[in-house]
Amino acid sequence: MATITSLGVGSGLDLTGLLDQLQEAERGKLAPITLQKKQQEAKISAYGQLQTSLDAFQDAVAKINDPKLYQSLSANVRGDSITATTTADALPGSYRVEVNQLATSGTLASGRVDEKDQALDLQGATSLKLTFGSGDSVDIAIAADSTLNEIRDAINANKDAGVNATIINDGEGYRLALSSKETGVEASIDSFSFVDAANAAVPGPFSEAAEAGSKRQGQDAALTVNGIAISSAKNQIEGAIQGVTLNLAELSIAEGETASSTVNIERDTLKQREAINGFVKAFNDLKGTVGKLTAFDSESGSAAVLLGDNAVRTIESRLRSALTSGVEGGELSTLSQLGITLQRDGTLKTDDAKLSGLVANNPQALSAFFAGEDTKSGLAGKLETSIEQMLGSNGVIKGAIGGAENLVKSLDTRYERMEKSIESTISRYRSQFSQLDVMVAQMNSMSSYLTQQFDALDAQLGRKK
Repeated sequence: MATITSLGVGSGLDLTGLLDQLQEAERGKLAPITLQKKQQEAKISAYGQLQTSLDAFQDAVAKINDPKLYQSLSANVRGDSITATTTADALPGSYRVEVNQLATSGTLASGRVDEKDQALDLQGATSLKLTFGSGDSVDIAIAADSTLNEIRDAINANKDAGVNATIINDGEGYRLALSSKETGVEASIDSFSFVDAANAAVPGPFSEAAEAGSKRQGQDAALTVNGIAISSAKNQIEGAIQGVTLNLAELSIAEGETASSTVNIERDTLKQREAINGFVKAFNDLKGTVGKLTAFDSESGSAAVLLGDNAVRTIESRLRSALTSGVEGGELSTLSQLGITLQRDGTLKTDDAKLSGLVANNPQALSAFFAGEDTKSGLAGKLETSIEQMLGSNGVIKGAIGGAENLVKSLDTRYERMEKSIESTISRYRSQFSQLDVMVAQMNSMSSYLTQQFDALDAQLGRKK
């Protein structure tokens, strides 16, 4: 009898279909493992969302835990185009600023040469000496037979030159034009000369231009602040007003004119309100995330993935404790005194009028309440400590995620073992069915043979009709 290559061929039974049914039933054992894994993966994702919201809340808490926030000032300028910025050292006040002249750079042009790219007769010169308004000088080395272009390049290649060099064509020849890099009298280019190796002056290939206007001395900015005269080599002036930087760069002053502005240094109440309201919003967003991840639909009976989760309960409990414990020793001790109250649903609500009044009139009390003396003793400091513990490597979030990830790994291992067991079982079934198929085929063959023999015997005996 030929070998059976497909189940059911020999017996005529649907053994393949039966084997498929058995395999499906066996693989059904994998479904609970797959479901558990999906649940744990959903938890990991939910913990990630919770961590993101907690990170955002931590950032908001850090902003109100900065004592500089409650000292921040802003500069309001009225008048001509002076701009002003403040630092933490600034003090509230009003300042009258009158600018008589701006700080400018010095410029100096040379006499003409016929060509800019032909070798010049340096007359023994090895360096070009640049002298500035401060009396300081810089020597620029010049190679033999240098061209005007090469002299320009040598100046610009020297980082200590103190000037920018260019070449101007006035229609009759070429001139070397020097412009001071910095503004002010002392930084102004005053003169240049050629010197030899012994540092002795030599005529050189050209001298300073003799025409009027070819030299312009740099000047310092001249201004008064509340009537006090101030001079500055730069148009960005620091220190004239404590903690304030004045920028005169945008001014345009004609000779003999004066630009006037009033600079008012005021408390930056907007920044404080934004930070505190940002803290409230971040907490409410965190509460909303928790609510979404722990929701229960009574109509459908469906529950969110973190309903009843211990990590979530721990986080909520610690934050609630920090928010309601208050701060001792200061003028303000509870959030409610700031106009921030805890609602029945666990969110915070702000009384804008009450909070704005404190921001405008008592920023020191707000600083003591939120930041404390050392950014640790205030409410924000307590919250930061608690959040850091929850988000740390040994914190409740990392612990919950780690536990879920370990369970996923365990389920993967269990799934693999179960698959191997199912494969072994199905292989055994397939072998048994194959043997059954052969046996039934043999029985069918024997039955056919016997039937044929009985039919032949009946024919011999004349029994067959």
